[in-house]
Amino acid sequence: MTAPILRFQGDDSPFRSNPQESFTIPARFYYDSEVHEAEKKAIFQKSWWFCGHRSQLAEPGSYLTVKVLDQSIVVVRNQTGDLKAFYNVCQHRGHELVQGSGRKAVLTCPYHAWAYDLDGQLRNARNSEHVEGFNACEFALKAVQVEDYCGLIFVNPDPDAAPFHVQAEGLGDELRHYCPDIENMVFAQRDTYDVDANWKVLIDNFLECYHCDPAHKDFVDLVDMNTYRSKVHGIYSSHCSSKVCSTSSKAFTFEEGRDDFGYAGWFVWPNLTIWVYPGEPNISTLQMIPDGADRTIEYQDWFIPTQTPSKQLRDAMVYQKDVLQPEDIGLCESVQKGLKSAGYNQGRFIVDEERSELSEHAVHHFQKLVVNALDARLDPQKD
Repeated sequence: MTAPILRFQGDDSPFRSNPQESFTIPARFYYDSEVHEAEKKAIFQKSWWFCGHRSQLAEPGSYLTVKVLDQSIVVVRNQTGDLKAFYNVCQHRGHELVQGSGRKAVLTCPYHAWAYDLDGQLRNARNSEHVEGFNACEFALKAVQVEDYCGLIFVNPDPDAAPFHVQAEGLGDELRHYCPDIENMVFAQRDTYDVDANWKVLIDNFLECYHCDPAHKDFVDLVDMNTYRSKVHGIYSSHCSSKVCSTSSKAFTFEEGRDDFGYAGWFVWPNLTIWVYPGEPNISTLQMIPDGADRTIEYQDWFIPTQTPSKQLRDAMVYQKDVLQPEDIGLCESVQKGLKSAGYNQGRFIVDEERSELSEHAVHHFQKLVVNALDARLDPQKD
């Protein structure tokens, strides 16, 4: 993580703390392999990573696995109902313990059958009783921080990281306001997208609706853009509209809902977005997972009152999968190509005093989190 890659260079325009004065981060931050490697350590190994919903770990013995880039982690519900998380690797010879999700009373390695209880303690290592000085306590699974926040499960590989509820103070109140029954939702569906773009391009795109009117005709037919506002806080930002344009929009049709709600979305550092659509209760997550410097895997998970969606919820899911996501993916893949052009390096944030629906201040907020995490130098005369 040496200076030339992560520091701004002499021909770069300044990235500043004030979004109204700032240029965007340089284009190379979106495709340089050394920047990508630095992000693994500085961002993803130190941040809270979404891995599922409480409903997916409802019973003692239930487990799920998640990849934090190249690190596999298993999250389990132990016999007393507590959540535990461990690196998903046997302490004998390094074989992965489990795959996917399921329910087990004991985590048994398929290689040599070392067995661990749901608190991570080694309970059986065949023939170890004949090994002089063998101490099972020395071979417990390596723990990872885990937290249930409003029914959403997060893990963090950094043992010194502040708790998620401290870092994201205030987010829970907002989530419960727009989805009061969030803890009791159940997992219904996962949609997967393979995108030829850097993960930050996808986050940038989510964080502004400057592009909504020209690029998302059905979305602006659903959501009242005049009431759409973005607000930034700590490690998250909110993106909400208080009205719908029509309950029979081009996006999907639903019965009358709340009169103070048109759409709600959140970005949660570093790579999670959360969505609530109008109509019947629902919440979905869209996670952008880097797969190299210029490729991203997206997982969109839907959580609804029952595993089988109603027609209205199914229509919303279809709209998201077949219309809105392809529109955004096309935009982002084109941006990724343009970032490598010899004719581009940086742009200028469009930010107005009112922080209107056209303002890009939330994009700046995210890019500043990136800049700070990578310890990239800000313009010394302004910051």
